[in-house]
Amino acid sequence: MNLDELRGALSELDGQLVDLVARRQALSEQVAAVKRATGRPTRDFGREREVILRGRDAAQRLHVSPDLVESLLRLLIQSSLATQEHARVAAQAQGSGKRALVIGGRGKMGGWFADFLASQGFRVAIADPAGPHAPFDFVADWRYDPLDQDLIVLATPLGATAALLCALAERAPRGLIFDLGSLKTPLRAGLGALVSAGCRVTSLHPMFGPDTELLSGRHVIFIDLGHREALREAQELFAPTMAERVVMGLDEHDRLIAYVLGLSHALNIAFFTALAESGEAAPRMARLSSTTFDAQLDVASRVAAESPELYFEIQSLNEYGGESLRALRDAVDRLIGAVAAGDAAGFAAMMNRGRAYLDGRAASRIG
Repeated sequence: MNLDELRGALSELDGQLVDLVARRQALSEQVAAVKRATGRPTRDFGREREVILRGRDAAQRLHVSPDLVESLLRLLIQSSLATQEHARVAAQAQGSGKRALVIGGRGKMGGWFADFLASQGFRVAIADPAGPHAPFDFVADWRYDPLDQDLIVLATPLGATAALLCALAERAPRGLIFDLGSLKTPLRAGLGALVSAGCRVTSLHPMFGPDTELLSGRHVIFIDLGHREALREAQELFAPTMAERVVMGLDEHDRLIAYVLGLSHALNIAFFTALAESGEAAPRMARLSSTTFDAQLDVASRVAAESPELYFEIQSLNEYGGESLRALRDAVDRLIGAVAAGDAAGFAAMMNRGRAYLDGRAASRIG
């Protein structure tokens, strides 16, 4: 065959691959229905392992890269799980016949929650200065709304959320209320005002971004503010998903987030700032590659693409934020000191202590 004929054959195979993916997706929907009917969980790790090992064996027989086949199968499994999870969420219909208001529903996470609640059968309205967003109802100004919804979600910028919580407390709505703030200590007064007003209130922190489709392996943190029914009802929204639901106190949350978000953000900001100020031109650096550098560069690139305003709030508004920044500074100082002094033992001690910590964390997650 000539080049054009070869390309035509490849295009035909590509179409067949897409057709096979569509047929697999349709089978996944049937699998989801059977699992719901029999009470089986959405995810079966044993089955996933079986599929991947069988694929690797077939790849070796056909002289295809087993790693390529495993990557392809993992993508297909993720897609299948997302299909099954969405079907389970819709089938269990936590919000059937109920109404929800998402204040800030035109934002990224507000939009995610609007879609998520709608998939559960809620009739969703959004209130956002950016205006309406189909297919949801629109509330031009929630301050003049009756606020008689079954659920009110605040998906607003962290700096504005505390005042909005206090304003809601003055109205004391009857429905469940929660915010989606990345930090909770700046919201202490607003959340406390809702508690004092007798509202059914809790606070959520979804530990994932708005592009997330599958919640398996993701965490949703629920802040216990003393209202058991509100806490239970908020958790039930995620019961049909595969998300890990974690309950903790307000201060405990922000102490941990100072490291989980604050430290990781600061590390990457310092990394790309050092590169930008190194005097080495980006095109010149792009000619070089290493496994560690490329992996770090990938994470740093994603951090650099995020909102500076949001990331500054996460650093500056956390009552416990200074602790992680000082820990980072002290660690860098010790590293500089060990290198400058030729202290190989001290350098090794830092690496060994870090390895022991990371091994212990990994073991805890597996357990």
